[in-house]
Amino acid sequence: MSDSSLVPPPVLLQAESPRIVLASQSRTRRILLEQAGLHIESRPARVDEHAIRESALAEGASPDDAALLLAEMKARRIDNSDAVVPDAVVIGADQILACDGEWFEKPADRDGARTQLLRLRGRTHVLHTAVVVRRGGQTIWHHVARPELTMRPFSQAFLDRYLTAEGDAILSSVGAYLLEGRGVHLFDRVEGEHAAILGLPLLKLLGFLRQHGVVMS
Repeated sequence: MSDSSLVPPPVLLQAESPRIVLASQSRTRRILLEQAGLHIESRPARVDEHAIRESALAEGASPDDAALLLAEMKARRIDNSDAVVPDAVVIGADQILACDGEWFEKPADRDGARTQLLRLRGRTHVLHTAVVVRRGGQTIWHHVARPELTMRPFSQAFLDRYLTAEGDAILSSVGAYLLEGRGVHLFDRVEGEHAAILGLPLLKLLGFLRQHGVVMS
């Protein structure tokens, strides 16, 4: 008997159908959904996030609207492709970090991460975290969460040590920090749903899926 036969299968908390597809390569968002007892399929949604964000900014869009647009474009790209089965529930999500009217993007390198963290040091920023659900070629639900995070006035020595410890991992984060790890040391105050800070307003999403019979009520 193999060791794998001794491990019980995961207990899922969703209906047998429809299938759930995450329009993202984000490991964090996938883990959040899987830890909630859902079986999902991940599909990379290749959209030009920088161009969409810059266009929204130039047109005077709010951070909420920009985050929703990015989430919508990702979900739409997968929903309209041949990559998913008909009637699947497609989830798209994205974030805009805004601080005193300025929008931040994922840093390109560690020097960019250092510059960004110094600009956020001692200030409060908002993570406009959007989620969109599409099914059958239509957007059927959306939501934006707005967690607020206040960075403490950390020292240069701490920042040097932090960047060395984290390495390139922080380049995948719009804020150049991973709150679920060493990034928690950067903050004095955090308000909002933890999952929304990580990139997905999970409680609201699960509530919607529950109302529509996709997950168990």
